[in-house]
Amino acid sequence: MRAVRITEFGGPEVLKVTGVPDPVAGENELLIEVDRAGVNYADTHQVEDTYLASAQLPLIPGGEVVGRTADGRRVAAMIGHGGYAEKAVINKYMAFDVPEGVDDVSAVALLVQGMTAWLLLKQTTHFQPGESIVVHAAAGGVGSLAVQLAKSMGAGRVIATASTQEKRDLALQLGADVALDPATPDLDKAIIEANGGKRVDVVLEMTGGRVTDESLKSLAPFGRLAFYGMASREEPKPVTLPSLMSHSTTVSGFWLAHAFRNPPLLHQAFAELSAEVKAGKLKVISGGDYAMSDVQQAHEALRGRRTTGKLVINPSK
Repeated sequence: MRAVRITEFGGPEVLKVTGVPDPVAGENELLIEVDRAGVNYADTHQVEDTYLASAQLPLIPGGEVVGRTADGRRVAAMIGHGGYAEKAVINKYMAFDVPEGVDDVSAVALLVQGMTAWLLLKQTTHFQPGESIVVHAAAGGVGSLAVQLAKSMGAGRVIATASTQEKRDLALQLGADVALDPATPDLDKAIIEANGGKRVDVVLEMTGGRVTDESLKSLAPFGRLAFYGMASREEPKPVTLPSLMSHSTTVSGFWLAHAFRNPPLLHQAFAELSAEVKAGKLKVISGGDYAMSDVQQAHEALRGRRTTGKLVINPSK
């Protein structure tokens, strides 16, 4: 079968399409023909070997797929690697049935991005109706879904940030009440001003560096910041426990991989998200349907933060 395989760590240039043996399903596994493979920012770290979990060479990247089993069952699944290929092996307990009315791009987007947004709101920050929330990178895969979910959960005010006017306009179209440029000087003051002069209750943050630092300054007492990525590749300043106590704020980390230990929770999340998409209440933004041979361009666009919504690879191209 055709697959994208790397034999050395590095940037997009190490991604090569090649022929490899078909994978073989073992006990409690399913073999699927891959219709779409999701492209995530985490994949760029995996290819560099800078992710939270170390990778081993040779490697077929790709942690999420949607496709069909030999008997025609249409499923979506998260896998550790192996998604950028014509066929993939998935854990049968982590196979989520995709209902009619949910297209391939949406199905893939509801895996890493959708479940991340859902869990950040419902499990990590325990977001409540009436609360204000800041969603950074609001035009991205997670952010675009988080804006909509927060709004549907009764957010008092949704403040989005995005790096271009086009992306900020998209965030507003998706339901954000206001959209800011994260490069704005004194971002903390801009956030508070956007919230009517009040500090905010929740921040979903995946940028790092000064964006994290200034977002912390914008939190109200009992406010919560969930840190789930570092797209700038710049670490925030260290946070001390006394500073958290003095402001009664909470900073939490989130890595979706830890939720793999709770398949029933993930099945609940996928079912709820799918139902919202099928009903037209949740819109997945397609960020590009790339041919497998164009995988390098997909990674370059993602690393350059030139994308919106969900990027996928089509192994049939």
